[in-house]
Amino acid sequence: MSKIGVTIDEQTFEVEVRPPQGNEGELSVVVNGQSLPVSLPGLVSPEAMNWIIVAGRPYEIIVDRDLRWLQWSGGRHSLEVRDLEAVTTRPVSGDARVKAPVPGLVTRVLVTQGQSVEAGQPIMVLEAMKMENEITAPRSGTVSRLDVTVGQGVMLNQVLAEIS
Repeated sequence: MSKIGVTIDEQTFEVEVRPPQGNEGELSVVVNGQSLPVSLPGLVSPEAMNWIIVAGRPYEIIVDRDLRWLQWSGGRHSLEVRDLEAVTTRPVSGDARVKAPVPGLVTRVLVTQGQSVEAGQPIMVLEAMKMENEITAPRSGTVSRLDVTVGQGVMLNQVLAEIS
């Protein structure tokens, strides 16, 4: 089973995808605790997906290959997908420096220099391999340095910010 967080137009769902029990392309999906049968007819690859059947109702969809949006008859909607089971550990720095746990791209910066933060508060989002990694403050304090901007690529262990 894999758990993912799916955010569509700022509404977040916890989704568990269970291995197929029967026919190829049929999945057991649990969305916020509610089990739904899902069928992906004729699926060869995620890029080729254009139909999905949820609880017996068909939906024609288009999914951006970078998983940034999806479209169906209701229009185009922003999309974010996070692996809730992925574990990333922040390298220990002892001096409150926040370092990149993986190489990736900064997609959101949620704080500004001089802002007060609490331990565990999200301060930025780093995308790596199409998965979003929420970077949190290692301790309470003030953001004394902010060394990255949205759209910037970062390397493993690169200093992103400092909390003093």
